[in-house]
Amino acid sequence: MKVSDAMTSQVSTAAPTDTVRKVAQVMAHVETGAVPIVENGKVVGLVTDRDIVLRVVAEGRSFDSPISEAMSEGEVQSVREDDVLADATAKMASHQIRRLVVLNEAGNLTGILSLGDVAKDYGAKQVGKTLEEISQEGGEMAAAPAS
Repeated sequence: MKVSDAMTSQVSTAAPTDTVRKVAQVMAHVETGAVPIVENGKVVGLVTDRDIVLRVVAEGRSFDSPISEAMSEGEVQSVREDDVLADATAKMASHQIRRLVVLNEAGNLTGILSLGDVAKDYGAKQVGKTLEEISQEGGEMAAAPAS
């Protein structure tokens, strides 16, 4: 099974200059916990609901701040849409994350692969194994920047 068979292809995105408030409203409207940050057609970051809580709410920052101040820094972990799904779940486990950005051959965003997507299309056994590996010793269970 390929990543494209399981991923969510309808993805809401934001620009680095969008406000924290606007991105949080998008998250609430589409019921998602992660929004890719896209600039000039390329993913430059990812912001999760956890990022907003830790980097905005907990630090007392303004909700009118640009989302670039709250997003995970560094390269976002990604997979290609034609990658094997088992390899993608192994990547989630090794990086201790719950979501991967899905890119096409040109490097453009085509979707997001989450543990929920894997559960629907790949089976609860694989999700349990991946979740166990993500949760081992200090796993954050949130999107993380690439090393």
